[in-house]
Amino acid sequence: MPDRFRVEVEGRQLEISNLDKVLYPQVGFTKAEVIDYYTRVGPTLLPHLAGRPLTRTRYPNGVDGNSFFEKNAPAGTPDWIRTVRLPVPGSSRNREKIDFILVDELATVVWLANLAALELHTPQWRVNDEGSTLNPDQLVVDLDPGPPAGLPECYEVALLLRDRLAADGLSGCPKTSGKKGMQLVVPLPGDETADELSAYAKAVADELSRAHPSLVVSKMAKQLRPGKVFIDWSQNNAFKTTVAPYSLRAGALPTVSAPLTWDEVEAGELTAADLTPSAVLTRVAELGDLLTR
Repeated sequence: MPDRFRVEVEGRQLEISNLDKVLYPQVGFTKAEVIDYYTRVGPTLLPHLAGRPLTRTRYPNGVDGNSFFEKNAPAGTPDWIRTVRLPVPGSSRNREKIDFILVDELATVVWLANLAALELHTPQWRVNDEGSTLNPDQLVVDLDPGPPAGLPECYEVALLLRDRLAADGLSGCPKTSGKKGMQLVVPLPGDETADELSAYAKAVADELSRAHPSLVVSKMAKQLRPGKVFIDWSQNNAFKTTVAPYSLRAGALPTVSAPLTWDEVEAGELTAADLTPSAVLTRVAELGDLLTR
């Protein structure tokens, strides 16, 4: 097989390479399969990436090799890929600005997959056409289980969160993180700031931790978390990102951060290992995008 190919994606010319490189050694999942997955899920993935400055985790030598986070547009970024110059999250008061990639079309998704950008992470806010940041358009509550707790306990807490948010007129969609935990994604009109949403999420987390102290913890201290589910309200901080829906995750198996139905959460039977790329593509074909229902 040749090392490099020229392909056309919706009118864009791309070069893809090293398609037979194994990126998930335990199951022999190759770069070609990564590109195929992202190409096929791309139309469903794109609305969740559009306008959101993208952070990637790249695994050029596979999930068992060295990886690195990448926020800036790397050298060689095609000139047709849209970028936006923004402060670097978490830096000092005089923050350096860098050029973040914006994923507005399928060709960008394929280009990223070819760079072995397995994991895609986004903030809860977008930028407008002029590159100015907008208020968050979603609230994300991350559920992080402390061993021996796992996804079953996360399901239980997700149901508690669903009912608590419903009391405030909010509803959202659950999704797995693709690893041990999950998130609840609540769409919003964009009327509140990141600080206001973080404060609200913290108040809800504190309330549930008081009501269910044997199951829920709202403080970040790791010594408090064994056997409980940490409700990470801080994901709504303007400088934080969350794994995007339909993103692959790096682990022994190729798994996906996949939206679920509430019936599936109530049944509590799905595991992260069940949500492989092929399984998620089948779910999308049968169920559509659960996050946009």
